[in-house]
Amino acid sequence: MYSKNKFFLLKNITFLILTLLTNQIGYSGNIESKKLIQSNSNLQKTIQGKIVDEEGLPLLGATILLKDTTRGASANFDGEFSIEAEIGQTLQISFVGYETKEVIIDSEFLNITLNPSSAVLNEVLIVGYGQQKKSDLTGAVAQLSSKDFKEGVNISPDNLIQGKVSGVRVIQSSGEPGAGVDVSIRGVGSIRSGSTPLFVVDGVPLSNSSVSSESPDFGLGNSSAKNPLNFLNTSDIASITVLKDASAAAIYGARGSNGVVIITTKQGKTGDATITVDSYLSVSSVIKKIDVLSANEYRNAINDDAYDHGGNTDWQDELFRNGVTQNNNFSFSKKTESGNYYTSLSLMDQDGIVKSSTFKRATARLNAEESFFDKKRLKIKVNLTASQINETGVPNGADAGSDGQLIIHALMANPTQPVFDENGEYTNFNLNQNYNPMYLLDIYDDHTSTLRVLGNVEASFRIVDGLNYKFNYGVDRSVSERNSTIYPNVTDRTPEGAYVQNNLDSENTLMEHYLTYNFDFNKNNFEVLGGFSYQKFNFSGTNFSLTGIDEKDTGVAPEYDPGYSGTQNGVSGYAQENELQSYFGRLNYNYNDKYLVTASLRADGSTRFGENNKYGYFPSFALGWNLDQEQFFSNVDNLNALKLRLSWGETGNQEVQNKITQASYSQSASGGYYLYDDYNLINGIVVNRTANPDLKWEVVTQLNIGVDFSLWNNRLYGSLDYYNKTTTDAILNIPAEPLSPTTTVWKNIDGEIVNKGFEFSLGSQIISTENFSWSLDVNGATLDNEVTNLPVSELYSGSVAGPGLSGVAANIYKSGYEAGSFFMLKHLGFDENGVDIFEDINDDDIINSDDRQIFEGALPNFTYGINTNLSYKRWDLSLAFIGQTGGLLVNNTNLALNINNIVSDRNVLSEFYYDGASYTNTPQLSTLYLEKSNFFRLNNARIGYSLDVEKLNLNWLKGLNFYVSGQNLFTITNYSGYDPLVNSPRATNGNQSIGIDYTTYPSSKTYMLGATLKL
Repeated sequence: MYSKNKFFLLKNITFLILTLLTNQIGYSGNIESKKLIQSNSNLQKTIQGKIVDEEGLPLLGATILLKDTTRGASANFDGEFSIEAEIGQTLQISFVGYETKEVIIDSEFLNITLNPSSAVLNEVLIVGYGQQKKSDLTGAVAQLSSKDFKEGVNISPDNLIQGKVSGVRVIQSSGEPGAGVDVSIRGVGSIRSGSTPLFVVDGVPLSNSSVSSESPDFGLGNSSAKNPLNFLNTSDIASITVLKDASAAAIYGARGSNGVVIITTKQGKTGDATITVDSYLSVSSVIKKIDVLSANEYRNAINDDAYDHGGNTDWQDELFRNGVTQNNNFSFSKKTESGNYYTSLSLMDQDGIVKSSTFKRATARLNAEESFFDKKRLKIKVNLTASQINETGVPNGADAGSDGQLIIHALMANPTQPVFDENGEYTNFNLNQNYNPMYLLDIYDDHTSTLRVLGNVEASFRIVDGLNYKFNYGVDRSVSERNSTIYPNVTDRTPEGAYVQNNLDSENTLMEHYLTYNFDFNKNNFEVLGGFSYQKFNFSGTNFSLTGIDEKDTGVAPEYDPGYSGTQNGVSGYAQENELQSYFGRLNYNYNDKYLVTASLRADGSTRFGENNKYGYFPSFALGWNLDQEQFFSNVDNLNALKLRLSWGETGNQEVQNKITQASYSQSASGGYYLYDDYNLINGIVVNRTANPDLKWEVVTQLNIGVDFSLWNNRLYGSLDYYNKTTTDAILNIPAEPLSPTTTVWKNIDGEIVNKGFEFSLGSQIISTENFSWSLDVNGATLDNEVTNLPVSELYSGSVAGPGLSGVAANIYKSGYEAGSFFMLKHLGFDENGVDIFEDINDDDIINSDDRQIFEGALPNFTYGINTNLSYKRWDLSLAFIGQTGGLLVNNTNLALNINNIVSDRNVLSEFYYDGASYTNTPQLSTLYLEKSNFFRLNNARIGYSLDVEKLNLNWLKGLNFYVSGQNLFTITNYSGYDPLVNSPRATNGNQSIGIDYTTYPSSKTYMLGATLKL
């Protein structure tokens, strides 16, 4: 047993950051204190001005205070104000969610711009079924606004939070355009299902199920379905809120165990109607290349001249390209006295860095809100978005076996083989399990078209002051068609050609009613929420296939006319539905802004679970104490806010297959019998699945202790949290008891998965002057994960691929070890002949599976992000760094590039050849292929310039900003694969794999040029 909790590392880093920040803050404060204010006049004047936000929009209600006096004013609807003051005096301007600013009066009219502040505890945050001031929160909640999002080619919103929120890890499952992303909050909480949080868009909880089909397996593995969130235009997103602890997430009950991510889209803003046009062009290239032997190195390495085919080919250069992306976004927004409107249209066209791969998306959005009756008693709000996505895939399935897939074929391809032969045809390698990769691209077509519409209508009615009723009805509908073709070819993989069409139709409908009542009693403030939710999910799919189709470019392609050629090979379909019925309630109590209590309870009933456990109950309780409001802290200088938080709660995980609690039967000859003497076999009934009416939710119990603080007039702010998150009642398909009709059964087991650690988030407005500002935000999290009390000896997952490795698993789940630890031979090096040396742990002089050992897993014990923004006059610069330490990866790519490839007309990893490894070594899963995934990356860099539009004398032009940015510009790592931040889906028997890198579509580095125009 081992522990990966490296708290001392967090303590040292935190101390260093605090020291640097406080030194800078002190220096900045000294500068401010030495400023001399000279009065040019002792006469009172009427000072007028206008206050706007960072986008030039008026800030209605901004507060203006004449420093060292009690005289004040507030901004009107147009952000304008007037106040009696003297030239040379100082105004203090403040607004909720923005940094307080001091302005020396140097004229009778002032133009003042306020910058948003993430430190002000009066900031209003979105939470489940409502919103709260940050000072009133008792749970672990982090919110990002559009200014916090990284500028770059971001297809889906989960990319926007990478490196921005402590304890949240975002991993690409593939670098393919639109590919899936693994998001985990505070570790891995399940063996069977993934750790994806619940996403809620404008009040509609989404299903994490795929909205498009995976590709068929033509012998090269099948590509997973794309990211179900890629239908959202990231330019439409106003904020993303992450609910991390159970107190915050328990209001979502049965689907909150992995945390909740709430996405809110933009609304119209106060002021004149605004038209925004944003357009960019980017170029992407592969982040790095795998170091395999060049043609000349290969010639020197081989012993058989027959393997020298006379060419000089860098197959990675042939396969990869510079991918160009164009994105154009148009939006219009307006806010009136009674409502607001926002509409947008976006067109994205992205070429992947692997030839033939593309992603094209068109999105349209309409958000509108209007109010009626006295004092806006009734409010009607509509959110509607539609997207059309067209994708072209490549044969690069993550579950390919020993035959491999496109990229592994490119890496294994003999560099002396030319792309084309003397006749101008693609060179035929005449090998099993290794083919010309460019030929594979030519004979393969994979086109997916997905239409998705998400919309909801909200009606809010104020019954009496303080009592509000809200109705929410939402629909999420998608239709997808995937056409996959492999044409007749000279390989041994589907040589006669085949065509498969997969159709998927999904619909998610939501209906909610809830009441919110706010009332005060002296210093006691109460908010009571109670409601009902009903959600229904429908999924249906059909597919059919053809074999023996015509050659490519002969007649009509099968996706346009499936009846043109070929033999029908099969037709199938399915339809499923499940329902979730819920009752929920929450109480928020605030005494004199000092003492805070939050309690919630949700009861969820699901059709997915057994008759004896249809409902699950998920409570939470939290306390908060604003110490800065106490009398004994009133005289503490430079303390703006200090709050302690304590929370406990339970959430659930219902992500299981439909109907697994019910018995399943089929007709089969294996259970048949002879009814008559004619020896004709009658099919009998066979039990396929044993019923379990007692099956219930996985439950996550979480304890959180936190502190929020803000110092030196909000120049230094942050949060510190300790969490302990335990999963119980894990759902697994385990061996059944004797005499059971099936060998396995779905059951809740007694084992636990424990995730615990510390999180910190620190920020500072280090310098803030009229011409120059500098802010710095740092976040980090530790993770200690352990499986305990597992009722079986071990479970396996993470199947590896390669010749002779069928059935070999790299991950093990075992009590006392981290979830998904690695299980393999320990490689000790090479002997004098270059033969592998493995540790013989049982001293029997035989190396076999009995000599496998358990090694630390893939989960990093420390992850962090560093984000800084600088501005000088009209220039701005932002940098975003991410990193991790303490995790490991199985480099299945290197395993496939084993040294013995060189004696079979294939290429090898350069490292193996130069290390003197023997050609006789056979591939075996060992620590030779286990590498640290530590890295430090410049995730994003952006520099922009805002034109001084006032000097252009164009009243219709509100703003023009030019910018250049880069993504993944450099990565410091010792990992030899394409990218250390990767996880290939290699599940075994439904148990998720962790930390396997099987030659996924590589990540890219991107350079972008863009402009934003506001009218």
